[in-house]
Amino acid sequence: MHPSDPPGAPEQADTQLHAVLAMDLETGAGERLRLDVGVRYDESDPLVVQLHFNPPTAAPLVWTVSRELLLDGLDRPSGQGDVLVRPLDGPEVLIVLRSPCGEARLYAPAAALEAVLLRTDLLVPVGEELPPGALERELSLLLPPTGP
Repeated sequence: MHPSDPPGAPEQADTQLHAVLAMDLETGAGERLRLDVGVRYDESDPLVVQLHFNPPTAAPLVWTVSRELLLDGLDRPSGQGDVLVRPLDGPEVLIVLRSPCGEARLYAPAAALEAVLLRTDLLVPVGEELPPGALERELSLLLPPTGP
C-alpha cells in the first residue's frame, strides 16, 4: 500500500488482498478511539477474513472472521457468540468481538468495508470457495463407511 492511497484502498497480490480500514474502538467510558485495522484475505483460506490489530501498548492481535458473516452484517444483524456484525443507522457497521477477556466494539465505515469485501470476490467469488465435491470428500474422511 502506498502512503497516498485512500483509506481502505487495498494492496493486492495475485492471491491475497491487504487493506487498512480506519475503525473506531468504543472504550468502556463510551468514547471512541481511532484504530487502523489491517484487513487481509487469502484465496488459500477463502472462507475467512483476518482483522489485524496493532495496539500501541500491547502485542499484535489477529481475529479471523467469516467473510460471509461480514457480508451479511452489512445488511442485517448477523453472527452469534464471539463475533456479531450489524448495520447501524448511518454509514457504519458495528463489529463486536468477544473473548474471555472482554468485548471490543468496533465501528467500521460500511462503504469501505463493503469495498474491501467486494474485492475479495475478485479473488474467490462468493459461493465458489470450495471446489466441487470437496466437502463430500472431507466428510467421507470423517464419517464411517456406509453400506455392506
